[in-house]
Amino acid sequence: MIISLPRTVRRLYFMTMLVAVSCVLYYVLSWVSAWISPARNVEIPEGTAVRAFQDVQYGEQGISAGDRLRLFYWYGE
Repeated sequence: MIISLPRTVRRLYFMTMLVAVSCVLYYVLSWVSAWISPARNVEIPEGTAVRAFQDVQYGEQGISAGDRLRLFYWYGE
């Protein structure tokens, strides 16, 4: 069996570049995900603790229904 040195070097170069580009893409997507996240993740309450929220006003003084829906999908609550 004959092993071609240039062919082996090309394959190693390809695999190295594939791993490098994959790592860079992972870190870029991780950075973008952290950048567009609306708020930091809140830890799960322990024991008998409950999660509380502040009620907002509807209409002119409060936020619109569209904004409330957007926040609902953003936070997942």
